[in-house]
Parts: sequence; C-alpha cells; structure tokens
Amino acid sequence: MRHGFGLVYGGGRVGLMGIVADAVLEGGGRAIGVIPEPLAGKEIAHDGLTELHVVADMHQRKSMMARRARAFLTLPGGIGTFEEFFETLSWATLGLHQKPMGILNVAGYFDPLLALLDHAAAARFVRPEHQKLFLVSTDPEAVLSDLMARAGRESQAQCIDFNKT
Repeated sequence: MRHGFGLVYGGGRVGLMGIVADAVLEGGGRAIGVIPEPLAGKEIAHDGLTELHVVADMHQRKSMMARRARAFLTLPGGIGTFEEFFETLSWATLGLHQKPMGILNVAGYFDPLLALLDHAAAARFVRPEHQKLFLVSTDPEAVLSDLMARAGRESQAQCIDFNKT
C-alpha cells in the first residue's frame, strides 16, 4: 500500500471491507482477515487474503484483530462498526492500548456520532480528553498519513494487555 499499512480486518469478501481488502491486495499490501467459523461457514470469507484466520467466536476475532493492528481506522458501517469503535476507544480510556485511532468521516456520516460524544462530554459522562484519543478526517490520505505517523512513534512491540484493568 502507498502508506506502508496493511489491513487487519474481519475477513469477509462482501461489503465495503471486502472492497478495501481487494484494493489493499491490488496495491501490493498485506490483507489479514480474522473471521469467526460460523461466518466462514456461510461462505463469506475472503479466500484471496494474505492470511485468513478462522476463530471460534467474535471475542476471539476482536482480540486477534486488536493485537495484530498497529492502528485503528473506522470507516462508515453499521452496528458492528460502532461496537468495535467504542470497544477500542474504551480500551484506550482504560490504558489497555495507546495505538492511534481514526475515523474517516465520509460525507458527514459520523457527524451524529461525534455530536453524541460531544453531548456526553457536556453532560460529564465522557471525559473531554477521551475525545482526543482519536482523529477525525474527511480526507482518506490525511487520516492514513496521520495514523502512520502516530503508529511509527509507538513501540513496535506494544500489545494490548487485556489483563490490565
């Protein structure tokens, strides 16, 4: 890939992330998929990836994806996307990782989510410093460059420590 990033994602061949995986592979990058066996069994697993890991369940999937990733970029998506973003953000607020996080806010897609976080901060349910744990950009090149720069400053050996609470 242009930025030297590979892709660690849910392992599907369908939808936006299937398209992103194909683009990464076509650009010469590495695409690593992690898919739960029930989804792989429904024949939605991408069979052309650099690596495809079939795991037992969603918890193992998210754990492996988080451990393998050097940064997290959230693209427009549905309930699973929101859940993964908030779980990763929660881990960051708890100090379980310091990996850079970003949101690609295509056509204002995440504006309501960002407004909700602003509202929660104004109501003092979210600490303002926690909103600074992720970047927001409408420009794919800019957000990838920023994430790459921040990931480069992090230790290569940094792991998410799920035992630290």
